[in-house]
Amino acid sequence: MRSRRSLLSGAVLAAAVVALGATSLISTSAQAATPPGLHVSGTQLVEKDGTPFIARGVSHAHTWYVSQTPTAIPAIRAAGANALRVVLSGGDRWTKNDAADVAGIISQCKANKLICMLENHDTTGYGEQSGAVTLDTAANYWVSIASALQGQEDYVQINIGNEPFGNNATTNATWASASSAAIAKLRAAGLHHNIVIDAPSWGQDWAGIMRDNAATVAASDPDKNVLFSVHMYGVYNNATTINAYLDAFKAKGLPLVIGEFGNMHSDGDPDEDTIMSEAVKRGIGYYGWSWSGNGGGVEYLDMVTGFNPAQLSSWGTRIFNGTNGIKSTAVTAKVYGGVQPTTPAPTTPAPTTPAPTTPAPTTPAPTTPAPTTPAPTGKTCTAALVVSNTWPGGYQAAVTVKAGTAMISSWKTAFSLPAGGTVQSGWSGTYSQSGTALTVSNAAWNGLLGAGSSTTYGFVGAGTAPSASTTVSCTAG
Repeated sequence: MRSRRSLLSGAVLAAAVVALGATSLISTSAQAATPPGLHVSGTQLVEKDGTPFIARGVSHAHTWYVSQTPTAIPAIRAAGANALRVVLSGGDRWTKNDAADVAGIISQCKANKLICMLENHDTTGYGEQSGAVTLDTAANYWVSIASALQGQEDYVQINIGNEPFGNNATTNATWASASSAAIAKLRAAGLHHNIVIDAPSWGQDWAGIMRDNAATVAASDPDKNVLFSVHMYGVYNNATTINAYLDAFKAKGLPLVIGEFGNMHSDGDPDEDTIMSEAVKRGIGYYGWSWSGNGGGVEYLDMVTGFNPAQLSSWGTRIFNGTNGIKSTAVTAKVYGGVQPTTPAPTTPAPTTPAPTTPAPTTPAPTTPAPTTPAPTGKTCTAALVVSNTWPGGYQAAVTVKAGTAMISSWKTAFSLPAGGTVQSGWSGTYSQSGTALTVSNAAWNGLLGAGSSTTYGFVGAGTAPSASTTVSCTAG
């Protein structure tokens, strides 16, 4: 996310603009055991013995506030977290957190019974943010501190690079190949931890690059132990968008964690209630940003003021103590002695009336079932126009696009304006007009719709407003 801290010796972080999965770990000669520790299985992150682990954690900006870490980690644990995401630097943008420093962080996480996700922040916004480094450079950092990481696979996840691509489309097209190459470099160096890969587009994946290419990256890992991470800020400001993204990963059987989110942001108002409720319902881990120390206009993302755990902010109160919050949903990892919730096996009471020994005669079911009409499996959508306001010579209108019985990844609508009419301005869509024919396709961030879900675009027109009976065609992709 953007501008997290203002005291960065002239460096200001750029602005920010989801069900776990894979197959069992493959043994390699460098591994001491299979699996070595935390790993993905099916649609879950699990511990070495297969016990599911669902993260309920926050991020702590260690690399900028090293002196605060010894008190911040136990305070985060005391607030209810079972996991911690730690901001590190490989030395390319901030002071390097060397092997000794990282070993100390891991020891503190273990002492406080926290699963520790370590992330390299130097990659943030690569391709758009000056000074940001490649995933390959980030991978070199992890290799350089391998001595602090090896043997800690039960407790540590490696988030290779935070938000490793900005909004440069050309650069972002290399996300899959760059991610796969970085994973390969870590595996070749004997690092067999669960690897976390962030989405491009400042982590928000509004163009769907990670969503559409994650399977390729997952397949490239010889250990089959990659967890994908989406950061949910302003793009994820409604339940439809949130659910569509989570549904896409579920449908693909791919592993996902919500690696960052907030309750407000400069690029929009995230729907944190839906983010948290869906994470709980689906068994997906989440990490809020962040414990304390934000600056540059996003101080509202501090969960506590001035690193003082006694001064919870409204965001801190919400994420720790609110509905579907950390305190009520976090379960300590089993490796630390945490007691996992269990569901009692159903019991069948003895029947009060003995079953008859001779059943009544019945009419056999036909061996050939009656023909049925299968539900359509193709992608479809519908669209409806509503004029919300008119004035002499102009009007405002909106079109609601709704997916059919299957999830769609794109949509295009078309209809005719009255003679002489033009669109003066529009939002939430891509507009094209030829004569009276108006075509509007999805914007980069609202093309993905779950089955039955909808989105709305709007525009201001000049001329006579379309009638209520205007037919709007819709084509889904």
